[in-house]
Amino acid sequence: MWFYIMMFICNLLIPIVMLICGFFMFKYPPKEINGIIGYRKTMSRKNMDTWKFAHDYCGRLWMKLGLLLLILSIIIQIPFAQSGENAIGYMTIAVEVIQLVALLGSIIFVERALKKAFDENGVRR
Repeated sequence: MWFYIMMFICNLLIPIVMLICGFFMFKYPPKEINGIIGYRKTMSRKNMDTWKFAHDYCGRLWMKLGLLLLILSIIIQIPFAQSGENAIGYMTIAVEVIQLVALLGSIIFVERALKKAFDENGVRR
């Protein structure tokens, strides 16, 4: 049972981090363009307008994805409460792979939104 509890907690980490980071990216984006913290892709660093847009869009997206992943992760894990360690381990790997694909896949959506809203020089369309 301890293994199940630990894996349950591990599976909730990525969605919770996405919710928290998404909230802070949306509400309190970094004040200046930097190379250390924030959404730091080439297009988002063109100017302050693209920087703010990227953080607003990514923050909202991460809050939505984080909530969706949190709910799905809980629903997926419930039937495995009485399963063996192997089944719980495989389920944990599958859930975390899905979470990582969603996390990394969000970059594609933010970049598309930036390209739709701005030209290649960072000027709003």
